[in-house]
Amino acid sequence: MKIAVLGGGNGSYAAAVDMSEAGHEVRFWRRDAAALAPVLESGTITVRDFKGVRDVKIAKPTTDLGEAVRGAELIVAPVPAFAQEDLAAALAPHLTDGQVIYLPPGTFGSYLMMKVLRAKGCKADVAIAETGTLPWLTRKRGPNEVAITTRATRLPTGVFPARLTDKAIKVISAAFPGAIEPVEDALSGALMNAGPIIHPPLIIMSAAPIEHFPRWDIHKEGTQPSVRRVHDALDAERIALREALGYKAPHFPLADHYKTSNWMYGQLAHDKLVDSGDWHEHLDLKTHRYLQEDVGMGLALIVSLGEWASVPTPVAAGLLAIAGAASGNDFRKTGRTMETLGLAGETRESLSAMLGKGI
Repeated sequence: MKIAVLGGGNGSYAAAVDMSEAGHEVRFWRRDAAALAPVLESGTITVRDFKGVRDVKIAKPTTDLGEAVRGAELIVAPVPAFAQEDLAAALAPHLTDGQVIYLPPGTFGSYLMMKVLRAKGCKADVAIAETGTLPWLTRKRGPNEVAITTRATRLPTGVFPARLTDKAIKVISAAFPGAIEPVEDALSGALMNAGPIIHPPLIIMSAAPIEHFPRWDIHKEGTQPSVRRVHDALDAERIALREALGYKAPHFPLADHYKTSNWMYGQLAHDKLVDSGDWHEHLDLKTHRYLQEDVGMGLALIVSLGEWASVPTPVAAGLLAIAGAASGNDFRKTGRTMETLGLAGETRESLSAMLGKGI
């Protein structure tokens, strides 16, 4: 299958490697030519995982977005949620009927990107799907080297519009065999996103050590019993919101990530993450993706959805307020909410119809 992988982060490099090794024709696009230069020159990315260290050939690294997506059946875009709007605008002239875009995860970026595509004049009948987590626990270790600690085994995935679910799931499953689990629609997929549940308590409750120590592992030193209790309370609000909106189990409770092998990453994923040492790193509280994306986009969305649906989310709202005070950013105004998405005036019936039919 022809696959375009977009972006320059950890997940994009992992995607390019895994899909190339699986035999797909991968076009790997990154906007920053200087940063992509080592891959452009060598045509390879070095990967470290349980199999060892090896160089993986990438069929077509490129800085030309049109070249990357032309003829691609699947477009995988593990970019931060705050980059989705610009990416959609850049993609608008290049998309054609039948293509599938996959956001792992999406933070309801499927709706936002489709809205931007239509505003930019793109009439292609495309599907945009999103899932609950990045399919890899991964960190880049150099300009063309990536370490993959483990891979997701279960990826609950919602499609926008839902009328294209069967087609989109078939395409995505070819790239992630055995892992894709369809859910009702894109909003259900967005409410599977684990980032806004895991990361806000970790980064907010570790604010002092993050600013004090040169390196800090929020998944090891920062994951203590008090933090886990906040995780559980926050996740209970997410699940209550899913149930109030009519979405069915399984809800992939976060506790399974820490206590069982039945979560998205499978057996001992948290232990593997901590043991790798790759997350013992320098963190900038104000600019880190966990704050700007998982708080500003994901947590803000949960709080605003709760208000819209009359579902109490006191823990989420409290964390959002504290994060805003600590960072000097009013995420209710700048973040991803029902208001900023233009959906605050929708009824449940009209939102459900739009999720099914599209824009």
